[in-house]
Amino acid sequence: MVPVESQELGKLLWHCRRGMKELDVLLTRYVEEQFCGAPAAHQEAFRTLLEAPDTEIYGYLLRQRRPPTALLSSLIERITGSAFDDRDYP
Repeated sequence: MVPVESQELGKLLWHCRRGMKELDVLLTRYVEEQFCGAPAAHQEAFRTLLEAPDTEIYGYLLRQRRPPTALLSSLIERITGSAFDDRDYP
């Protein structure tokens, strides 16, 4: 866990506003409820995730696309609050 300043949280929350309600809700909730207590690796992975296109993030969060790394899969699991199962992917 790495301390996070309120200014950075504000920036993260701003970047969570994606224009798609599903993404806005899931990403914002993660920042508000879990980001500060997350391991440093998850915090960095989340920052990187926010740089991805909306369609890519949407695919990961709604299990339409397989995240490319185990770290990102773990982060997505924390964001969605459910465990991934290989049968959930096309």
